[in-house]
Amino acid sequence: MTMPIETTPNTHVELSKEDNVATVRFVSEKGPPVFSSSVLGELTTVVRELAEDSAIRFVVFRSSGKVFVAGADIKEMANINEDQGYSLSQHGQHVFNAVENLPQITFAAMNGHAMGGGCELALACSFRLMVSGAKIGQPEVRLGLIPGWGGTKRLPMIVPLGWALRMLYSGEVIKAEQAAEIGLVDEVVPSEEALDESLQRWFDLLKSGAPRAITRIKHAILNDDESHQFGLCFSCSDAKEGMQAFIAKRPPAWLQ
Repeated sequence: MTMPIETTPNTHVELSKEDNVATVRFVSEKGPPVFSSSVLGELTTVVRELAEDSAIRFVVFRSSGKVFVAGADIKEMANINEDQGYSLSQHGQHVFNAVENLPQITFAAMNGHAMGGGCELALACSFRLMVSGAKIGQPEVRLGLIPGWGGTKRLPMIVPLGWALRMLYSGEVIKAEQAAEIGLVDEVVPSEEALDESLQRWFDLLKSGAPRAITRIKHAILNDDESHQFGLCFSCSDAKEGMQAFIAKRPPAWLQ
């Protein structure tokens, strides 16, 4: 959830949309982006809007500079008590769970280091892309803390358990190349500029899937209700179009 930072940057969230792609950008006027309570609130509002936007197929989380997101705002947390810590954890878990449950395919396009809460946000996304040489990890234990926004659950689901325990217990952060080797990062790109080209390749790969079927796959994975979601397919125009297109030997025309 955190990494050591000396200053408290003024971070805010910007949402832009182009065609069927939404970009959620973390912008900091001074220093690296961090997650304060106010930033989590902004992110909650943005995610709620995206959840209702059926025209959007892909959501990209990104920032600018050498850091994707550095973690939580330590100055804000330094003097909170147990109850306030619990509330902060619940707040972050609520918004990151909402990110994980978005109906769209989500990407963490990591232009730089993703520490603590930045890593936890990336874990909540469908796919993780990272610039070469950038680092990712959960260093909370080195501050006497633990991840509070889903890191202890999602990291062991994505990487081998031994690696998850090593990173969580030691606070070790690893470079993008090593993260790719253990499955934490899906693609490493040479520069921040190369992220756009990489994202477009992923969009092209994934656009052949029916939007509603992808949403149901997400539900099935997260809620263990595959049979229910499979049944729902047969009351949906996507399944009818997909099967009719297959029989007619033509590409399907998905409705947004």
